[in-house]
Amino acid sequence: MDEADRKIIAFVQANGRAGYAEIAAAAGLSVSAANERLRKLQDRGVIQGWGARVSAPSLGLGVLAFVHVLIDRPEHNEAFLARACAVPEVLEVHHVTGAWSYLLKIRARGIPDLERLLSEVLKTVPGVLRTETVIVLSSPKESAVLPEE
Repeated sequence: MDEADRKIIAFVQANGRAGYAEIAAAAGLSVSAANERLRKLQDRGVIQGWGARVSAPSLGLGVLAFVHVLIDRPEHNEAFLARACAVPEVLEVHHVTGAWSYLLKIRARGIPDLERLLSEVLKTVPGVLRTETVIVLSSPKESAVLPEE
């Protein structure tokens, strides 16, 4: 990945709706060269998709929580991952180091919905020993933009 690719990535992260001419100008390339680089970045999986960032509270998803999950044995990981990844409110699933097995990022409509998801969906998976939930009070910074360097 060279400097032009990094410029394209930085620009499209901040300006996802920009046209090819704007992207090309930001990277100092011709439109056809920028288009070709974008295609290659997508083919290599560097750019994984295009979409709008939507305000979760505006959709009624006012509760943000991070949930640590402890799985008792590795053979239970697959069932847990299948269940967690199938739940729309679970936005992210991370296999982590330390005392816990997984860290989940969850958006819910309210505390009752979060409680239902934890007690009736996640904690019912065989092998889930316990969970610890942290509810977010506010988010001074929340970004999906990655540093390009």
